Amino acid sequence: MNTQQLISENNRKREFLTKENKEYYEDMLVYIRLSFDKSDQETEEVLNEMLDHVLLAQEEGRTAKDIFGSNPKQYADEVIGELPRMVTKKQLQYFVMGIFYLLAAWVGMSGIISTGAYYLFHVGELYEDHYLVSQILILLISIPLAFLYLILTLQYIRWSTFKSINRVGEFLLLWLIGMLSFGVFFLIYYFMPDIGPNLQLPAYIKIIIGVILFIFGRILYKRI
Repeated sequence: MNTQQLISENNRKREFLTKENKEYYEDMLVYIRLSFDKSDQETEEVLNEMLDHVLLAQEEGRTAKDIFGSNPKQYADEVIGELPRMVTKKQLQYFVMGIFYLLAAWVGMSGIISTGAYYLFHVGELYEDHYLVSQILILLISIPLAFLYLILTLQYIRWSTFKSINRVGEFLLLWLIGMLSFGVFFLIYYFMPDIGPNLQLPAYIKIIIGVILFIFGRILYKRI
């Protein structure tokens, strides 16, 4: 089975776990999957093997804790240490795919907001000024910041996996970090001076560009 088939099979089989075993196993699953530099295929194969062990033990009246011990993080770290690293080509493909998705979200949402504001509330202009050099500089600054935010968020999720944390407080913390990140992007965009040749484009064009970028990202995802 390929990676996607293994993930689907894992999702199906997890429904047969008891509540206790499911919580224990899914903590390990999230923690192991968020090891960015490991091979996807081998990771999913190991996770399915672990799930099979839990299901078998469950039939015998034992729990996941009986199999993997009282320190699941330590066991998960040992599993991660045995997994082969992801090949450099695949890491590069994931990186490029991430850029496509980020650009699609940024450009597409900008187009939706601008178009909606113009047609629904008669705010702003349909044709907007885009200074070429300024837009390139914004991209060069924003993309690394977006990836940094994404990595920090995923690392936080991984760190919190085996901890008892108030979910409301966790949501508020992630929301605050998200708002701060959005504020940084807004300040970069707002204070960037007008540099380079000016292109006047209708706001809805950005929606089309966003959709095209998303399609490219999706195609690349299917090929990984």
